[in-house]
Amino acid sequence: MADEQKKKRTFRKFSYRGVDLDQLLDMNREQFAALLPARQRRKLARGLSPKHERFIQRILKAKKECPALEKPACIKTHLRDMVILPEMVGGVVGIHSGKTFNQVEIRAEMIGHYLGEFSITYKPVKHGRPGIGATHSSRFIPLNKLLYKRKIFFGLVRKVKLHNKSIYCF
Repeated sequence: MADEQKKKRTFRKFSYRGVDLDQLLDMNREQFAALLPARQRRKLARGLSPKHERFIQRILKAKKECPALEKPACIKTHLRDMVILPEMVGGVVGIHSGKTFNQVEIRAEMIGHYLGEFSITYKPVKHGRPGIGATHSSRFIPLNKLLYKRKIFFGLVRKVKLHNKSIYCF
């Protein structure tokens, strides 16, 4: 009985502000711009530059030339201020991070965002061990011992005998 009532897994259908992706693709840019937030709407209202238009054409060409069931060729760009439009969905873009190109496949959920949002420009901090004086308890360790340990670590300490006493020279 339980086998007969197998539930089919249904995927959530994408919609941008209540409009399906198919309808978004049928809209012209002015109609689509009306759905966007103010900053993106203003950018489209002022018109895209020839660089941005050429970039869109390159993505469409790469999507058209790619064989079925394969990803299209990656299109590299420095245009981090490009708004993701519905016709760009399915394309693969290399977005410049200031140092390298981060490869991103454009999905429907990215519509209305900027390309730069998907290519981080900095390396996130990975906190290591704290240094000298980072905590209150490290105040009570004599500083010369800490310096000695640190200098040995870097190989900068020499042991010198003077009047039958060992002296560490930095």
